[in-house]
Amino acid sequence: MPKATKQSKDVKPTISEKETTILLSTFPWNGWIGAVYVVLAFLIAQFLGSVVIGVYAGLHHWTGVYAENWLTNSVNGQFAYILIAEAVAVGGIYLFMKHYRFSFKMLGINRPRLKYLWYALIAIPIYYGLAVVALIISRIFAPGINVNETQQVGPSSSHGFIELALTFLSLVILPAIAEEIMVRGFLYGSLKKVMPKIGAVILTSVIFGAAHLGEGSTGLLWTAAIQFFVLSLVLIYLREKTQSLWASMIVHAANNTVAFVSLFLIR
Repeated sequence: MPKATKQSKDVKPTISEKETTILLSTFPWNGWIGAVYVVLAFLIAQFLGSVVIGVYAGLHHWTGVYAENWLTNSVNGQFAYILIAEAVAVGGIYLFMKHYRFSFKMLGINRPRLKYLWYALIAIPIYYGLAVVALIISRIFAPGINVNETQQVGPSSSHGFIELALTFLSLVILPAIAEEIMVRGFLYGSLKKVMPKIGAVILTSVIFGAAHLGEGSTGLLWTAAIQFFVLSLVLIYLREKTQSLWASMIVHAANNTVAFVSLFLIR
């Protein structure tokens, strides 16, 4: 009889899509605690990002007005702030999950597959179609919504390859990765433990849309909140369909790329 061979310690077991689905439904932490934690992690990350930028400004003896202007209109300032905030938020989730011996693989950061790209390419036009319908309906039932409110998404202009690259990372890549881990991965997975799936879908999408309300230049940006609510519905569908976050990250990044191109490349 052939001798049984001992499995190498260097070979790590892979997690199948079916096993990922089971793990998502059996998060060892209380779902409400997970939901509150990710919201607090987001808020604390924003605060710490501002603190770090404030310390940097203090070391350079900048006035408060100059520091605020640098953070708002400087490509380097925006990139530094977003990088710090996203890293702190995702790092907080990592530490939380590590405490329970869970990894990001169990949130959907698995091995990339070509099918995730195809799902994303199909979902992109569907999302834009649904978003247009949602905005039309909102105008019918809420005619007071200001559709002309502009969105504050970063510095007013970027020049040269390096500045454009940093702006692209700040507006497209970093949010797509961090927000999918936080929202469609951790938040949605936690809420599914404590309510029916449809409730978790709606609440996750409401929170995601509401997070973009304050991005208006002079008031609440309801159009963005509606669009991101619809976007979240599509992204959660992709999360469930593929048992992965890669397709939702691609669609999220594609949506942000449209804003990037319209604001910084088409003048």
